[in-house]
Amino acid sequence: MTWRNPRVWIAVLAGLGVVVMAVADLRRSAPGPVAAVHARVDKLAGGESCRKCHGGFLSNMTSSCLACHAPIATQLGDGRGVHGRLGKERGSQCALCHSEHHGTDFALVNSVSFAQAGIGDMRAFDHTMVGYEMQGRHLDAECGACHLLADVDVLREGEHRFLGLTRECTACHLDAHGGRMQLACTECHGEEDFHALEARGHASRLPLVGGHAAVACSECHAEDAAHSLAAIGEGRAAPSRTCADCHASPHTAAFVSGAGSQTTSPTTANERAAPRCADNCATCHQPEQADFAVAADTLTPSQHAYTGFRLDAPHDQAACAQCHGETPMRGAPFLARHPGRGANDCGACHEDPHADQFATSPLSAGACVACHAATHFDPPTFDVARHADTALPLSGVHADTACDRCHRVAGAGRARVFAGTTAQCDGCHADAHDGFFAPALAERTAPPHGACEHCHQPTGFAGVAPGFDHGAWTGFALAGSHAEAGCDSCHRPRAEADARGRRFGRVAETFAEGDGCQRCHRDPHAGRFDATPPKAAPTGEGCARCHDEVSFRSLSHGFDHALWTGFALDGAHGKLGCAACHPPLATGDTDGRTWAHARGSDCAACHDDPHGGQFVQQGRNDCARCHRPTHFRALTFNHNLDARFPLGDAHAEVKCSACHKPERIDDHVVARYRPLPKTCVECHGVQEETLRRRKRRGT
Repeated sequence: MTWRNPRVWIAVLAGLGVVVMAVADLRRSAPGPVAAVHARVDKLAGGESCRKCHGGFLSNMTSSCLACHAPIATQLGDGRGVHGRLGKERGSQCALCHSEHHGTDFALVNSVSFAQAGIGDMRAFDHTMVGYEMQGRHLDAECGACHLLADVDVLREGEHRFLGLTRECTACHLDAHGGRMQLACTECHGEEDFHALEARGHASRLPLVGGHAAVACSECHAEDAAHSLAAIGEGRAAPSRTCADCHASPHTAAFVSGAGSQTTSPTTANERAAPRCADNCATCHQPEQADFAVAADTLTPSQHAYTGFRLDAPHDQAACAQCHGETPMRGAPFLARHPGRGANDCGACHEDPHADQFATSPLSAGACVACHAATHFDPPTFDVARHADTALPLSGVHADTACDRCHRVAGAGRARVFAGTTAQCDGCHADAHDGFFAPALAERTAPPHGACEHCHQPTGFAGVAPGFDHGAWTGFALAGSHAEAGCDSCHRPRAEADARGRRFGRVAETFAEGDGCQRCHRDPHAGRFDATPPKAAPTGEGCARCHDEVSFRSLSHGFDHALWTGFALDGAHGKLGCAACHPPLATGDTDGRTWAHARGSDCAACHDDPHGGQFVQQGRNDCARCHRPTHFRALTFNHNLDARFPLGDAHAEVKCSACHKPERIDDHVVARYRPLPKTCVECHGVQEETLRRRKRRGT
């Protein structure tokens, strides 16, 4: 058997010996105290837990170190930082640079540590090793200025001596812009002096030369403006600007556009090295110029045309001084040299016979050629067709009116009045409506020539514009029969015209004052429904509660007979036509009514009394006390409650006719209901033989 084999026993004993030796080795004391920084960690205190750092059966010392120093593990994995540059093989040998068990006063990070990493002088550490190139004043800074714990002897758990910093300026320096700046600090600031600004890349947009060289950044990049530096995000191009965005141009837009079309190829160094200005100023002005006013002394005839004044005959023969004066060209204000006269601004040089009437006219200031030929002043070329360019085109009767009817001479020696002549109808014509339409006009925008133009045309006042909205203008819409009636039905013509030539009659001259239908029509109901609530209905007030304007006979909105008359049309009444109670009249009455009034609301007003007046009380016969309105034979009469003779058991089986027998009353045969006897003897009498027998017996 295998267990009796000596070799098996030798192997087992050898294995047990190794285990015993290993256990004994693990229980050995440490060679010396650990450093103070490790001694502060509870699980490493005393240096007795060797496998916490040196590893056990399933780990080694490197993995134990990296378990606590995770940032170093990240550097080794990413191949960056001081530890990452050492390579995985050398970087995993932690004890080469950081030896232990030298006592609590021993610094784990020391000059030997840096030397082993290839850094001879830790004070002269080359930061390019960690991807950060230090320049300027950063080269003079002490390590502790940025690495605040660089010189601390013992770090607390979780603290780092050199790790944890970023290359962001605000990691060490206070943000003077309060977080408003989106550009990186290095876009404007160098590492020598924070206050010395550098405009990196500015030449690609605008070379800072000439007049731009001494301009402060804030003059062009004002805070809270569209071009502020804070509004320009990192990596995003700033909005382009033209010269005119910063400099007021004395030139017209047409001149700038036209002059730019003659731009030649770049000639200066700045033009070749950088984009030209976004507008056409560079045609005559260069950014190198310290003074914007320095430009070409003269313009070519084609350039002069872009000012709006072509040098055509006879102006092509005039010397510059005739128009621009003798003022020296250089040094004089621009407007003094170039006042900006237009080609048709004749009044700038020639006397105005119209006394400046057209200085602010739509024809433009002094535009003599609008009415006169360029070669002569008289006769004018202004005719009816040209009059359409004014505020009042001449059409209809206006076209046949003589000019001097509207354009009169203001006085002796004065010019004829053209400018300022009214184009409004009421400027020449009085209001024939005496302000009647003022409320309606207040809610409308007047046409170009005034309120009259809403309805009238210049062809004649009597004609009204098609589609006149009678309801909108007068408050009375023409519908139904009113729409079919002629205007003279309400506006009866006058025999004689008034002072304004009006023959069209007014409503007030024909009908009485008031509102509603009653103004023109008499109330055929004699006001009966005005005293009966409700006086208003969803359909309107007055006649509109029941009638429309198509026909008075039609009740387009329906008629609630119970509401308006107090007599509900129930049962058989609801099946009757109106004429059953309101028979038509052969001729209308004085109020125009063609239906007769109902006889009354009592049953007896329309129906004969089948009871011969037996139930009339105080002159009124209330049939509803016993009969249903839907059917006369349907009784609601209860003999025990409504009569003075309750029906007992014997009487309840008796037919009504046994007691209520036919009888003639006022020449009519009717059933007798009242008065009737109420005692037994009155109906049944006395049996005399029975009474005699009782007397004999003494009863």
